[in-house]
Parts: sequence; structure tokens; C-alpha cells
Amino acid sequence: MINSGVLVLNRAFFPVHITSVRRAFCLLYADMARAINSQYELFDFASWSELSVHTHDDAIGLVGRVIRVPRVVVLTAYDRVPRRNVRFCRRNIFVRDRNTCQYCGKAFPTSELNLDHVVPRSRGGITTWENIVCSCISCNKRKGGELPEQAGMRLIRRPARPQWAHQFAFSPRASIHREWLPFLSIVDFTYWNLELEH
Repeated sequence: MINSGVLVLNRAFFPVHITSVRRAFCLLYADMARAINSQYELFDFASWSELSVHTHDDAIGLVGRVIRVPRVVVLTAYDRVPRRNVRFCRRNIFVRDRNTCQYCGKAFPTSELNLDHVVPRSRGGITTWENIVCSCISCNKRKGGELPEQAGMRLIRRPARPQWAHQFAFSPRASIHREWLPFLSIVDFTYWNLELEH
């Protein structure tokens, strides 16, 4: 429980990070953050620790009492926002292409898609936004090491670097908590967010 995720927002309530419950309590205690409840009320450490704990609440035991786990905290003196460029990673390629094979146009679960170099690496293709697309396994096999035109295939949309959007910018590494939903739109795992090498 102490290492589970807590969503960290800047002063403008924009998600900037995921931290542990332990770190969130440190931020609260040091007066560097405020906890938020489901009614969007802000609490410092003292007022948060006075809240009653219900049976469905996540809580941790302290000496002589139990305290609710804050799932969202707001930093009191941090105005910056995350960088606005979209990270080149698997997850963001699947988001850009909407889990749709860019050759046949059918949507698939992520587990049934792979990433394809439009210009194959064997022909000098590089790993960039403009040369990587989602493809289903059968289209990928059909295309092989050829250019799409040589394999008698067409891209449904030319690949490009996406413009910044919230779903690309924030990618927690932990399970999503219902308290985060008002602040997030997409959550995925670290694998999908690792920066790809060029």
C-alpha cells in the first residue's frame, strides 16, 4: 500500500507525475502539497489526517490511528507543465494509429498488432514517427521486407509525428485509481512508454 501510486498535479491541476503513497505523505507533511478529496476540497496534512476512514477507503496504520491514503495531491509551489513534445514510444504509436492496422484499416487489440517500418530497415528505413505504423500480423507478413507499393498495399494514413495532446503527454506507470479519472484520459504501462531508439 505504501508504494502504490498517487497522482501529482501542479498548481493548475494538470497531471505531472505519479509518486508513491510514502512520498505523497512526505509532501503533505512538509507542506509542499495538498491532498484532494472527491469533492475537490484541498487538505493539508493535519486536516487530512483528521478525516474519518470508511470501510471502502484505502488507509494505512500509524501509531494509535489510521489515516486515509490520498490518491491525488496538488503541489503548492509548482506551476510548470510536462514537456509538450510527444514521446516516441510504442504506446504513443498505438494511440496515434488508434490500434488500427494502417494497411487493412481494421482495429485490433494491442496484443494482435505490431509495429512496421514502412520503408524496411533492410532498405535504409529508420525508426521515426514518419516511418513506423501499426500493422496486424497478417498484413505485416504480407508486406515482409518490401515497400507497401511493391507488396500491392496502401497506407490508409501517412504516418506523422502527432501534435501534443493530453493522452500522449501523461503516462502513469501504475494501475489507475478511480480518483484519477477526472484528471486523466489514458493510462498505460511502462512498456508502451519507453522511448524508442532511432
